[in-house]
Amino acid sequence: MIVYLNGRFVPAEQATVSVFDRGFLYGDGLFESVRVYSGQPFLWQSHARRLIQGAAALRIPLLTDMEMLRSSLIELLDRNQLTNAVVRISLSRGSGPRGYSIRGADQPTLVMAAHPAAGLADLPALAWTLHTAGHRLPAGDPVASFKTANKLTHILARTEAEAAGADEALLLNTEGHVAETSAANVFWLSNRTAYTPHLDAGCLAGVTRGFVLSLLQTQGWETREVLTGPSALTNSEGAFMTVSTLGIVAITHLDRQPIAQHPNLRDLREAYRNAIGHPPGTDGICH
Repeated sequence: MIVYLNGRFVPAEQATVSVFDRGFLYGDGLFESVRVYSGQPFLWQSHARRLIQGAAALRIPLLTDMEMLRSSLIELLDRNQLTNAVVRISLSRGSGPRGYSIRGADQPTLVMAAHPAAGLADLPALAWTLHTAGHRLPAGDPVASFKTANKLTHILARTEAEAAGADEALLLNTEGHVAETSAANVFWLSNRTAYTPHLDAGCLAGVTRGFVLSLLQTQGWETREVLTGPSALTNSEGAFMTVSTLGIVAITHLDRQPIAQHPNLRDLREAYRNAIGHPPGTDGICH
């Protein structure tokens, strides 16, 4: 495997990062997972926008512009002979003096790695079970809007869910409201309305979440961002997750309680697949 490291393409076994890198020491960084179909990054502009906004919020300098980064991503795919992939972009503050102060840490580390993934024709229709994790997310956390490298709560939640025999963990916030799963945003359907947690719940402002909200609206669904407890899912007409690497994943059970399967979920999946093949406007795979 060839990876991109600070402007260079190098074999993965030769790609090294300092043990003093703040991403390793403190989780002081960001990442994006970009889905690639037929050699083109899907929803690239939204991923790039979130990376820029996250870097600004964390005060990590971005030493490359997004067009150059996209060109490097395409070259990375070519060097690895991949057309369908998940590209992980990792940005850390880099090395600096010991301690929490960011003074002197002004040379960020930027890494991209491409991993093979299914093409559009082979995109699976997944259905997962959820377990409500005991670990909670802070309500109203502004940093939650970005994909920071601090994911220990999510890791522990997924570990707990797998130990309980579930596929994925449902995370509540400190006020008992549904926030997200360990790796996805959550939606549920009722009376021709699609609900998803408000960002104030402490969930990630997911790229696929935003895209699917728009897709639902074009299909005539009312959409609402709300603060509510987990019973909203089990009492719904259907529920699903959105994740950049997998698209739309149905939810079949929460804490072993069955969740109805909405008949329109198949249509929504099909609309999502069509959007991948025919990207809308300036926020699709043509960037």
